Amino acid sequence: MASKKWSLLPSLLLILPIFLSASFWAVTKHYALPTPVGPVARDDLRLSEAHMLDVAKHLSETIGYRTVGTKEHAEGDAWMVEQVKLLKKECDNIVKNVHSGRHLECEIWRQEGSGKHRFDIMGYRLYKNYVDLTNIIVRLSNGTPAGKEHALLINAHVDSTVSSPGAADDALSVGVMLECIRVLVHTPGWEPSNALIFLFNNAEESLQDASHLYSTQHETAKTVRAVINLEAAGMSGPELLFQATSEEMVQAYSKVPRPYGTVLANDIFSSGIIMSDTDFRQFEEYMNVTGVDMAVVGHSYFYHTQKDLVEYVEPGVAQHMAENTLALLHHFTEPSSPLPSLQHVVPHKPRIAYISVVGTWFFSYSFDTATTAYTTLFAGTLMAIMTQSNDPPSAAAAINLLKTQVIGARNILSGLLGALVSANVVAAIMWKVLDRSLSWYSREWLPIALYGPPAFVGALLPQLYFMSPAPNERNTLTGLLLLLSGGAAFFQIVFEVGSAAFLFIPGVALFAGLASHILLDAEGEMHIPLRTYVVGGIIPLLVGSEVWCGTADVFVPLTGRMGDKAPAEFIIASMTAFLGFYTIPLLIPFAHRFGKKMTQHSVFFFLGLTVFSMAYMANLRPFDSMHPKRMFIMHSENITSGEIHLNIADADSSPGLKRIATDLAQKFGEPFTGPAEFQLSQVPMTDWNADWDTLYPFSAFLTPYKLRLSTSELQRKFTDTFTVKAINDVIDTKAGTRSLTLKVEHPGVIWTVVAFDAHVLSWSLDNNPPTDFARHHIKEASFYGVNTWSVDIVIKLPEGEDQHAGLKVNFVGTKEAVQWPSKKKANELGLIKGTDQQDLKFLEEIHAWLEKREDDSVDALLFGTVGGVVII
Repeated sequence: MASKKWSLLPSLLLILPIFLSASFWAVTKHYALPTPVGPVARDDLRLSEAHMLDVAKHLSETIGYRTVGTKEHAEGDAWMVEQVKLLKKECDNIVKNVHSGRHLECEIWRQEGSGKHRFDIMGYRLYKNYVDLTNIIVRLSNGTPAGKEHALLINAHVDSTVSSPGAADDALSVGVMLECIRVLVHTPGWEPSNALIFLFNNAEESLQDASHLYSTQHETAKTVRAVINLEAAGMSGPELLFQATSEEMVQAYSKVPRPYGTVLANDIFSSGIIMSDTDFRQFEEYMNVTGVDMAVVGHSYFYHTQKDLVEYVEPGVAQHMAENTLALLHHFTEPSSPLPSLQHVVPHKPRIAYISVVGTWFFSYSFDTATTAYTTLFAGTLMAIMTQSNDPPSAAAAINLLKTQVIGARNILSGLLGALVSANVVAAIMWKVLDRSLSWYSREWLPIALYGPPAFVGALLPQLYFMSPAPNERNTLTGLLLLLSGGAAFFQIVFEVGSAAFLFIPGVALFAGLASHILLDAEGEMHIPLRTYVVGGIIPLLVGSEVWCGTADVFVPLTGRMGDKAPAEFIIASMTAFLGFYTIPLLIPFAHRFGKKMTQHSVFFFLGLTVFSMAYMANLRPFDSMHPKRMFIMHSENITSGEIHLNIADADSSPGLKRIATDLAQKFGEPFTGPAEFQLSQVPMTDWNADWDTLYPFSAFLTPYKLRLSTSELQRKFTDTFTVKAINDVIDTKAGTRSLTLKVEHPGVIWTVVAFDAHVLSWSLDNNPPTDFARHHIKEASFYGVNTWSVDIVIKLPEGEDQHAGLKVNFVGTKEAVQWPSKKKANELGLIKGTDQQDLKFLEEIHAWLEKREDDSVDALLFGTVGGVVII
């Protein structure tokens, strides 16, 4: 591998097979899952994926869409109560067996309660009011007071969101928890030193009401010392540790058999970049406990869609989650468990760097160790660089050496900047010129095909200028090493960012490659041997490949549904360019190795590849049956004006919505309005667009169109029953205040929302209302059949003539019986009657038309709402 004997082609023929094989191996290992276990006997100690999937299938398909407030939600609650009763009976029988001698107690609760809490997300402020919601709770302990003093909470939610049957999210996790209980109860001699509390919470999708209920009102909450939260935003791949809030929990996670998680994921999630949240937030805020948040994230295209079904869950996913979870449960119930010591641990960003490698190895070290290691690498880098100089030590020699390293670092930074710029230029062309945004959406790897070639062009183009009069291979390599080692030390010492490890890791590899050159090659040898590129490039390639898999799995589907105002193309282009540069950091030194002419050829090659890729990608459909477009179609009745509208929206930047909305309006609008009155209008999405308040604040990402269907004089059934009124109404003109109870009655309507503008001085929601005049949104979630809720409010009266104008309140809610396809089974059984049946049939016809027209590439949430405006 002597450098003088290898030209470009032989070098590539040697290096590329090594690198491609390594990358393929890393990706394959990343997605590898354990072999699922089939049905087993009740006393079999193997975790059975078949059992877990049976639970998920029963909840998601036999019962169906378990949206909070629906009949199906109540059925899910009742079924879960029966399951834990059966487990308790099984447990009691084992303990009563005279031969067991087990110190084991199984307790169950069905918690029911009401409450209020503030819930801020994505920069929006809103408030929740819930009534008679439930939790199902199981506690396993050794039966002694000491054994119940410290507990680990394991949580999953039974409910599903309005648009999804929720097989993966989160019925799969419910199955995992039930299976873990079965195995633990049947394990001979298992006697937990600390208690395990399994919380089957029944209202997460309504903005974490049930976890708030448990955290603030259940008797066992005060014993919880740590939390394991199980979630899902996808259907495939390994379960990801994406949040940990103490060093102790990271160290506990290191004990699992198949670890998958990095400090980078933790840093990204805690930054708020990802528009998501879990029940973990309530446990942390109201119980002040540490924990880990784990979720399935692969193929999240079906997240919150109708296709969140068991048939699409990849084999091995449940097995992976269950085996890791059970390992944690054993760890925290051993006599040497650290759980009691966590009583006084306040949740915080862990001062520990950690990374899993190809789902097999897990490395972690403290920030103190990181500081020592990173500064040592930086010092070693400086020493290695100084060995380059053959000049006697002097100020001039030092300055000259410094200049050469600045030149090398400049080459690297210009390459990174060029890659980012050129990828974003292509993004701008695809989005604004060709009107072909989201062409990459249907496959997580397609961004590489679209934005990889221009990133190469941008990285190499500046080098043509910097190669005059001569290429600078050695200085570019050492400049890269300086940036990596110096950057790792800087970010670790100054900002204590755990993700600085991702600069340190390739830095160590490159340092090893350069050290081998210094130690093994002849003194004064100016060319870098290919050995350095192999040694220095293989580790960042492995780590970068795995980081790309995890990042693309989350961000490609997520960015494709962030709304038309989000710069999706630029986000994905920047992500691709940056991660590509990280994965192949030796590209720039390699270009300097072969000089200007060869680099020119490379630029032209990648430029041609860019044009071809853009042409190809511009003709791809971003959506198909496995990667559907999200749409929201709402049949809304205004009981104040008597108007009925069809509201149509999506949550992506693809140009297809207007076409679909226009055709849909022509198909279903004309029978109501006639061609002369036919109008489809795009309406602005603001905090004052009350039509979409049932989805607030996620409605902010929607692009809505509105079609008037009719103006009816008929008094439909909700006119007199869905009411908003003020009771206990007292005006104090001297104090300039008005005190009232806002009372909402909503039979047959769920997820009600009231919105109003006022200067609130105090209320029963929280102690910190905004200190000035503002728009307020209050959302409700209640158990099936609960029809009333209220909020006490004190507002400041406006000055002048408006003092007696009254309070204008927008109100809206979802019809419990008018949701398609979630009410398909109920309709077939004849349980939907009257105008509800008419509205449901209308939505069914739209769904069938849309599915046929778009070849099953659209996943539409179709639902009916009723609302209006009242002055109180």
